[in-house]
Amino acid sequence: MTRQAQLDQLEAQVRDTLQEGDILFISINSFLYKQVARGTGSWCSHVGFVVREQGEWFVMESAVPVVKRSPLRSFLSKTCEDQVAIRRLKSGVSSDQIDRLKAEAEKRLGTFYHLGFKYDSKRQFCSKFVHECFRDALDIKLGKVETLEVLLEQNPQASVGFWRAWYFGLIPWQRRTLTPASQLADDALETVFSTRSC
Repeated sequence: MTRQAQLDQLEAQVRDTLQEGDILFISINSFLYKQVARGTGSWCSHVGFVVREQGEWFVMESAVPVVKRSPLRSFLSKTCEDQVAIRRLKSGVSSDQIDRLKAEAEKRLGTFYHLGFKYDSKRQFCSKFVHECFRDALDIKLGKVETLEVLLEQNPQASVGFWRAWYFGLIPWQRRTLTPASQLADDALETVFSTRSC
């Protein structure tokens, strides 16, 4: 099967499952994102949430370089080995809540990406963006905010050498961050579709 055919099949499966407000997890095939996944003991390294506009599906995401609205197919095309999971709030999402989620996402469109994954920053990164939108729109905090020290202590398989180099020789141990893996495991969500075990 060609890559195009694989993507067609994956997109069709995802479209058949989607509801607005669903959260999509993927695995990006780049060195940085692979280190993010490895450092959290998870397969996933990127996350966004789904909205529908004028009959089309889009994923609101914080990506390099800015927060943007991506067509569903464009978002899915970034995942490696067709790895994707869709998780949904167990409590459900009303149309009014969807409107609030969209409004929070719109406020952040164009905000630059924080390559140092600093939660306490005006910049965004994927899991922080999802966390903030759901927190401010629905008062639901998805994922766990923790320091780099705690995160790396809990994940001994992480490459401390890589992160030391990434932070120019000195890891900011007390920097707070938030990972896609912690959202993938959040008890407020249920998995409604996955191409692999979550």
